[in-house]
Formats: sequence, C-alpha cells, structure tokens
Amino acid sequence: MTIPAIPPARFIPFRVHDLIAMCRDDQAMGSQCAQFDQFAHMLSQVFHAEFKQQLDGLMLAYQGLDPDADTRMVYPASDSESTAFVEQFKALLDKANYEPVTRAELEQAMERASLFELRLQVDFDQFAEVLLFCRGESLRREAVSYWFGLRSKDVEFINYDRVVVYVRYKSEQPLDGDPQADGARKTLENGVKPGATLLKLFQNVPKADLEMLFPNTELQMRLKDKLLIGIPAVVSGGIVLTTKMGATLLLLSSMVGFWFGLKQEPVELNLANLTVLFAGLGALGAYLWKQFSKFKNRKLLFMQQLTQNLYFKNLDNNAGVVFRLLNNAEEEEVKEALLAYYFLLKHGAKSRPELDQIIEVWLRDQWQCTMDFEIDDAMEKLQRLKLVTFANDVYQAKPINEAMSILRQQWLDYLPH
Repeated sequence: MTIPAIPPARFIPFRVHDLIAMCRDDQAMGSQCAQFDQFAHMLSQVFHAEFKQQLDGLMLAYQGLDPDADTRMVYPASDSESTAFVEQFKALLDKANYEPVTRAELEQAMERASLFELRLQVDFDQFAEVLLFCRGESLRREAVSYWFGLRSKDVEFINYDRVVVYVRYKSEQPLDGDPQADGARKTLENGVKPGATLLKLFQNVPKADLEMLFPNTELQMRLKDKLLIGIPAVVSGGIVLTTKMGATLLLLSSMVGFWFGLKQEPVELNLANLTVLFAGLGALGAYLWKQFSKFKNRKLLFMQQLTQNLYFKNLDNNAGVVFRLLNNAEEEEVKEALLAYYFLLKHGAKSRPELDQIIEVWLRDQWQCTMDFEIDDAMEKLQRLKLVTFANDVYQAKPINEAMSILRQQWLDYLPH
C-alpha cells in the first residue's frame, strides 16, 4: 500500500529557550541581543498571564466531567456544560497546533494491519462522542519480526508524535432487548460510569494502531492464532479419543443403545465399568481444560503485549491532559509571535506572504525543519498586542524598547487592582 505524502505541519519542534538562542545566533540583533532576551521573557510572561485565565475557564468547565475528581459534585455537569468544554478544548488543541483525526481516517487506520500483530476491536456504540487529535506526523520505517521471530521485514508506516483521545460515554443505559444493551453492560463492567468523560494523551503511536488507544479495546484471535491452537487441538483430541477414551466410548455406546431399545442386554455398572467411565471422562475433562488454558494463556500474552505498548506510550490522563496541553499551546503562541516579530525587526516592513516565506526558508535552510508557519495567527497576536503597525498591506515591527514598554503595560493590566 502506497503511503501518501505527509504535508508540512504547523508545530514548531523547538523549545522557546532554544528558539531565542537560535535567533541570537543569527547575529542580526547586534548590540540589542540583551534587550531581545528581555523582550522574549516579557512576551512569555504576557502569554502566561493570558493562558492562566484560559486555564481557570477550562478547568471550571471540566470540573463536572473529571472522572478523577476527589471533591464532591454539588452540581452535576449538564449537556450544555459538556458542549462548552468540548468547544474550549478544541480551540486549545488548535492553539497547540494539533490536527483533528477524522472518522474516515480513523476507520481507514483500523482497517490496516497492526504493527504489533494484534487484532483489536472497538465498540463505538458505547460512546456518545469520540474525538482524536494528532501532532507531529512523520513517515517511519521499522523492522517487524514474524514467524515467531525467525524472520523480519521492513515496514513503512505513518507515526504520530502525540495523540489526544477524548471520549464521552453514553449517559443513558439501554433496556434489555435493545441491541446496545450488551455494550452498556460492558461499560459498567469496565468500571466506567455512564456519561463519564475521559481524556488521554499518548506519544509515538503508529497510525495503524490508533484503535489500541481506546479504553474499551478488546483483543480478538486472528486466524493464524486460531489455527495455531485449533490444529494441535484436533490432532491431540484424536489421540485422546483413540487411546484413552476407546473403552469409555464403547461403554457409553452400549448404555445409549440399551436406553433407546437398540440393544437387549443391559450394561452392568460394576466397579470395573465405573472405573472405565470415570477414567475416560477425566481424560476428556483434562484435555478440554488444557486446550482452554492454551487459549487463555495466548490471549493473556497478547494482553501483556498491548499493556506494555500502552504503558510506554501513555503521557497523561484526564485533568493532567488539560494542564499539559495548555502549556503546549502557550509555548506555540510564544514561538509564533517571537519568530514573526524577530524577522520583522531584522528585515523591516514585509507583507504576510513575504514574512511567511522568510521564516519557513530560515527554518528549513538553517535548522533542517520543514514546516507550515502559521503567519496569519502570528500576525493576529502581534497586532492584538500592539507590537506591529500595519499600512499598505505591509507590517512594521515597533522598536524593541517601545515593544518592551507595551508588553510591560500589558502584563501590569493582568494584575489585580
């Protein structure tokens, strides 16, 4: 299967601290390097104050939905509050430069063969709402072993650096007789309350294995696994029937024949016949238990493999996801505004397309980073903070001393009066 080309991402894969150093190393600031460091620090503080307000609003909306909350719920979350949280959460993910995974993309991923050779099944009927977002899409190649590790092959696949999963379980439980009743009972058996909202954050997830991230994922036996268990079971079953149950089967056939009038002579249940009967039934029971144990052990082996994969991929859960994403979004906002201001200061008045090209070429040529810089979002932030002027379709950065004074006043405005 041909993997389509991956478009450039919006995510800037550098820390704010490193980005400041990268601009300083560009040696365009000259004697203003110290002032630029102060400007970058003040810019970060202004965005931090803004996101503190956003954090308060987002956590207030999430309080009634958090399944890990250890405080009493006086006012249960309503459907409108859940909708309000989802809209705020989507906006946060957009600022953190995450891209939505559509239902069509998810279904396509679930049809592809898993890299971990696991067959997984997700019951979407348990969910009222499902949202997936990814960041850091890349093409990778890894050696995958098969034939019990005796052989391996190189596999190309699309990998996501970060994946956010939002699921909301249905709040109403179907009645018996409803086709969704089994799924509802599974929800209760898994310890998840009806209507619960779960947030998960994972790292390094192959696109073909997105289904393993859902909380209700179930393992199913592949045809190969069924054959590996079934063929030896049939062979060993034939051996058990011919060697250990021959006398027992003969005795049972005689008893059945007498009961149905096919045979005139009754079968005497003496000690010898009872010994033969129970020995055969014991051998059959031991055989069936052995095959059942093989099936369970193989499934436990797959569960262990799945659990190990998820253990190293899971980064955060529920409220922890909100805090981490807020920090990511804050950093992305700072980085975009910082780069746009720096290159306007360096090159003078520029239009949006010109500035966008300058930044993308610099990142590509100087730092081997190909990306789609969000010039519209960056300029909106600089205009809102009044750090640039706009006239005749071009932008001009305000002098750094003036910009620092503006940022200082912006930060003071966030302080309580």
